[in-house]
Amino acid sequence: MVKAVVLGAAGGIGQPLALLLKANPHVTELGLFDIVNTPGVAADLSHISTPAKVEGFLPPDDGLKKALAGADIVVIPAGVPRKPGMTRDDLFKINAGIVKDLATGIATTAPKAFVLVISNPVNSTVPIVAEVFKKFGVFDPKRLFGVTTLDVVRASTFVAEINGDLSLSKDVVVPVVGGHSGVTIVPLLSQSSHPLPSSLSKESYDTLVNRIQFGGDEVVKAKNGAGSATLSMAYAGAEFAAKVLRALKGEEGIVAPSYVSVEADTTGSAALTKELGQELAFFSSNVELGTGGVTKIHPLGKITETEQTLIKAALPELVKNIQTGVNFVAEAYKAEDSRL
Repeated sequence: MVKAVVLGAAGGIGQPLALLLKANPHVTELGLFDIVNTPGVAADLSHISTPAKVEGFLPPDDGLKKALAGADIVVIPAGVPRKPGMTRDDLFKINAGIVKDLATGIATTAPKAFVLVISNPVNSTVPIVAEVFKKFGVFDPKRLFGVTTLDVVRASTFVAEINGDLSLSKDVVVPVVGGHSGVTIVPLLSQSSHPLPSSLSKESYDTLVNRIQFGGDEVVKAKNGAGSATLSMAYAGAEFAAKVLRALKGEEGIVAPSYVSVEADTTGSAALTKELGQELAFFSSNVELGTGGVTKIHPLGKITETEQTLIKAALPELVKNIQTGVNFVAEAYKAEDSRL
């Protein structure tokens, strides 16, 4: 029996994500929570002929608590979407408060659940969840994940396109490390399972890297103010959730990039820190998954000078993003204490 919960289940990412989780054979119960429309989404999904029993909850009558009760895995796509001209930092002010409140609900109702954070900016929202869990004494770094899978999905798709065969996209594996916004997204194209054509020019390579880093902007612009990358993000979130669920069921050898606390594997993160040349509290690298969450953080491995330059550019931004999340929680609790 596995219960999955989607917080923000009525939104642009939440609805397709809930649909994909309803279709996942490992899920036997699906809890949905949002501030509007969740009972309707749940009713709609409940007619689908897959085993998962679906329930939808709204905030009144302890809805969040009811949705989270008995959760094994919680996926958080809640928050407002990015609009044209809006940076992920602009999003922060709105989404940070939402994520903090949801994290409080998880800490008090389902502290042992695997928590997968999609709400942007992930570089800051994952540290927010960690700080809330620490406040409640339930932080387990092995069970908290920032979902960076969309960067991996984009890299796979774009590399397949460049190789002239989209049918390869499911097989192409490109490690994407760093974080989950702009320059913090570092695709290690030299480690792609399907090498780029040797004839690829430096200009085309730079364009590809930029497209992977700023793929979200491409979608925001194409939707012309009507939304952001919701469908591809839902697909990526469901793909990563499926890997976590397979590991939870005992499947071994599952490795995928995710933005995690370096505390999840001190030995692995020590090697990673040596490669990076500085210590960070969170970083996205290939992680091995097990029944208890993160079992191993993999090092970067052999990378090119160009990739080293990209990582160097990512680090100061990551440090700033992480601190922004930590500071937000500290200031929020300070304000709450002063009102008591």
